[in-house]
Amino acid sequence: MMKHKKLLARPLAVLALLVLAGTALAYGGKDGDKDKDEKLGPYKLLTTISIPGNLAVGFDISWVDPEAGRYYLADRGTVSIDVIDTRNNTFLYAIPLQATGNGVVAIHRGNDEDDWEGAGELWVGDSKSNVEVVDPKTKSILAVIPTGGSNRADELAYDPLDHIVMIANDRDTPPYVTFISTKTRTVLGKLSYPQATGGLEQSVWNQKTKSFFFAVPSTVSNPNGEINEIDPNTRKVTRIIPTVCNPAGLVLVPGQRLVSSCGDVISIKSGKIVHVAGVGGDEAWFNSGDERVYVGGGTNRIGVPVVDTDTDTLVTTLTVGNLAVTPTHTTHSVAADSENNRIFVPVTHEGVKVFTGDTDSDHGHEE
Repeated sequence: MMKHKKLLARPLAVLALLVLAGTALAYGGKDGDKDKDEKLGPYKLLTTISIPGNLAVGFDISWVDPEAGRYYLADRGTVSIDVIDTRNNTFLYAIPLQATGNGVVAIHRGNDEDDWEGAGELWVGDSKSNVEVVDPKTKSILAVIPTGGSNRADELAYDPLDHIVMIANDRDTPPYVTFISTKTRTVLGKLSYPQATGGLEQSVWNQKTKSFFFAVPSTVSNPNGEINEIDPNTRKVTRIIPTVCNPAGLVLVPGQRLVSSCGDVISIKSGKIVHVAGVGGDEAWFNSGDERVYVGGGTNRIGVPVVDTDTDTLVTTLTVGNLAVTPTHTTHSVAADSENNRIFVPVTHEGVKVFTGDTDSDHGHEE
């Protein structure tokens, strides 16, 4: 079923639509699936957006705020967050950081639909083990929060219920997770991971379970990796789900399932792997607009595998890198705008490539 977040600014219209949509989904949602499939065709490369520095020194995690129509990318070369207009496919500006950025997430403050920038704050993990809080309007750093490590603060997720950010300090010994209040901008506590043998990777917040789910590529007990469920308030692991393919990226998809960047499809209710999609890569992104999972980099760092969450199967792989010059033209990051189903893929030495498989979104500006 196609989902358009712009409707959220019109509560009465949305209420009626959600009632109808909920009824359809309760009985299978087939009409919605048909509408979605009719809009999807072969993927097209719309454009390649030039970035100052051409991403020659690399980049890390990216994030799309579909309500604001903004794509944010941690640019290692320019030590900044690159900001792109996702509706016009144009580079806007770069926001300087104090240290090289890694993970980034947008946090909203209120529901002012006239606030064109959308996100009230960007929270960015940096190479000096800090979290930098950035105002995307003023392009200024509001706060720098130390996590107490010797190495980078990396990927992060946001719990809007308890106003907590969880971020991984994956390269410290032992690695650990830091929990930070977005209200007070103070560290609430940490969770040590001495059992981790392959670092710490992507996490995701689940509103239904009120918990984080966290990809741990390998541990002493589970050399093929595991997914941990973490209570944000007690800051403890409440459940361990063994995996089979050393997960890095992790996303939440419809039906209360998790999909990892290496293809494990996990039922949250049962805690069991229900399918293995057979993909590989780094950052994963679920696009609610087309209900597909995009995996940054693939196994060879030049492709983006695409998984359909209706069938849990690989649909295609977007070729984004340059085979002739690999490994210099590569990617490991991806994010999508659910409003227009545009997929943003940064590629070293090239810029940000924009793809779509939505036949309604392959031309021009989206109003």
